[in-house]
Amino acid sequence: VQLQASGGGVVQAGGSLKLSCVASGPIFNVNRMGWYHQAPGRQRVLVADIDSFGTTNYADSMKGRFTISRDSAENTFYLQMTSLKPEDSGVYYCNAELYLNSDTHYPVGPVDLWGQGTQVTVSS
Repeated sequence: VQLQASGGGVVQAGGSLKLSCVASGPIFNVNRMGWYHQAPGRQRVLVADIDSFGTTNYADSMKGRFTISRDSAENTFYLQMTSLKPEDSGVYYCNAELYLNSDTHYPVGPVDLWGQGTQVTVSS
């Protein structure tokens, strides 16, 4: 089971990017999905997350600029980033809390899983 993030790149300030994260493997269901940002020399911090009901939560600095969404049927979630600023640069990691299929009648979990990260660079 793994998370695969993609969509990062280099963009000018004010531009947009859309990140994607796909969960693959013997997945029973995905509860919470989230995106985290790690700037150079800084700790990894939550950008946004979304639960299985579609309830979203955003860091204050991203509200109004970033939108998290999910396609539950495809176990895929997205981060649409607009009005990007140089301070948004860094590595973006996807994270998911999920349950896995098992050989018994009961799923295994919850399992906390991280993707490999995708680099975003915003030039001024």
